[in-house]
This record gives sequence, C-alpha cells and structure tokens, in this order.
Amino acid sequence: MHEGLNQLAFVYAAYALGVGGTLALVLQSWAAMRRAEARRERSREQ
Repeated sequence: MHEGLNQLAFVYAAYALGVGGTLALVLQSWAAMRRAEARRERSREQ
C-alpha cells in the first residue's frame, strides 16, 4: 500500500514565505528611505 503525500501545501507555504519575505523587505526599505529623506531635510534646514 502506497500513501501519497499532498505536496501542494508545501508549495503554498513556500510561495507565502517568498511573497511575505519580499513584501517585508520592500516595506523595510521604504521606511528606511523615508527616514533618510527626513534626516536629509533636517540637515538642510540647519
């Protein structure tokens, strides 16, 4: 008797991790860019 494993759940999990990780990286980079722009503007005012 052979019990087949459904690998689709692992594929979904891998895609979720990949998309979630990419989204987290983009959001972190965007926030860092905003902070850097704010620092630049503060330094120009002084």
